[in-house]
Amino acid sequence: MKKILLAYDGGEPAQKALLQTIELAKLFDAEVGVISVVPVHPGRTPIDPWDDRTVHAEELLEARKQLHEAGIEATLIEPGGDPAKTIERIAEERDFDTIVLGSRGLGTVARALQGSVSEHVAANARATVVVAR
Repeated sequence: MKKILLAYDGGEPAQKALLQTIELAKLFDAEVGVISVVPVHPGRTPIDPWDDRTVHAEELLEARKQLHEAGIEATLIEPGGDPAKTIERIAEERDFDTIVLGSRGLGTVARALQGSVSEHVAANARATVVVAR
């Protein structure tokens, strides 16, 4: 475990993933990148006005601060796109060998309607995936 990509959105599951990332990074002396994907959807308003780049930038800065306080310097990554596919693509392009993300605990109906980023990443990423609960 040399490079860890933390998927972070500021929520409670992401906080758990952040704590797991700190533990793993210290244990393995790993490099850390933090990604917050601005969801882009096809259509008239491709970016949700309540989920814009400003929100994601603030989330990344929050994660960087917590990591810094734990003695870890992190690279921040803020792409736009489909969250699951973008996390997978960035991990592969930048040679992250581990992805850490939280599980929102969606029920069956919500998962069917929205899809689960953690499930998609766990099933499709080439890196090792840790889902913090």
